[in-house]
Amino acid sequence: MSRDPDLPQAPGRRLLLKGAAAAGALAAVPATAQAAEPVAHPEAARFVNPLVPHRADPHIHRHTDGRYYFTATVPEYDRIVLRRSRTLNGLATAPETVVWRAHPTGDMGAHIWAPELHRADGKWYVYFAAAPAEDVWRIRVWVLENAHPDPFRGTWVEKGQIRTAWETFSLDATTFTHRGTRYLCWAQHEPGMDNNTALWLSRMANPWTLTGHQIRLTTPEYDWECVGYKVNEGPYVLQRNGRVFLTYSASATDRHYCVGLLTADAGSDLMDPASWAKSPVPVFTSSDTTGQYGPGHNCFTVAEDGRTDVLVYHARTYPEITGDPLDDPNRHTRIQPFGWKPDGTPDFGVPVADTRQKGA
Repeated sequence: MSRDPDLPQAPGRRLLLKGAAAAGALAAVPATAQAAEPVAHPEAARFVNPLVPHRADPHIHRHTDGRYYFTATVPEYDRIVLRRSRTLNGLATAPETVVWRAHPTGDMGAHIWAPELHRADGKWYVYFAAAPAEDVWRIRVWVLENAHPDPFRGTWVEKGQIRTAWETFSLDATTFTHRGTRYLCWAQHEPGMDNNTALWLSRMANPWTLTGHQIRLTTPEYDWECVGYKVNEGPYVLQRNGRVFLTYSASATDRHYCVGLLTADAGSDLMDPASWAKSPVPVFTSSDTTGQYGPGHNCFTVAEDGRTDVLVYHARTYPEITGDPLDDPNRHTRIQPFGWKPDGTPDFGVPVADTRQKGA
């Protein structure tokens, strides 16, 4: 999702889009910034795609009960939904339950975006972005908690806003543990910076409270991160091969949306910005060959065999969008297996072509 910084003097997002287009900012990513297009994973056909139509910013959690739990942004931006299934493909037809709705007025009343479902300290948590109904671009990160073992039951309690260093535009929170410490990573506009959002990292005192200082992991700097908007958002962590990988999404949410990668040694201090290396090229981009555009806001899970790594993301099936991309409902949840390069870094390939028949 392309988001404005929370600055009083900033023009409206539609004006920014028009101005960027007039200046040529929506041109294609320069060829020099793109890696050669890799091939699709040979096992990609085993999955239904799109997995869940009209669901953006997808998150799939594989729980210890052996089931997959799914949530995502709905096009109306007004509620949080859950599905679950014993198989990944089963999520396509699993019943969907609304577990929380936006408030009619006040905080958490608009732009309910990018929910993630996590299990921490014996409870369920949903991290999501929301704005007041009366000030829809004043977006912040919020948390829900459910103490019931079954997230479809019990009561979802509003734990409140996650307080960061500034009261500015913030969203797309994800949490993970590393070497016994819980962290939160999120996107936020830093006052005085010429960007929409950068990525930030902090330790957590509990699943809804930050502790200590926060560090900036990455800010938009390459051309492919600044098309339409200067955006780094949608972070997610993958720990493997002695390293901590952090993917993120960049640029506006049209065909230029793509995935970048940060890498840190697993033995390093994650709270030291110098521990993180940034790929100079995107690692997952649109593909004319497979007809998939704007892949991003990803997460990771593992297939039913417990071995096959799976990339979860959203994309559209056409490159051109009429009007505001945020008003276009056709970002669909997609999944595909991915592999590993000889140097131990992930190889995501290209967004796979549709396998689901039209109208199915």
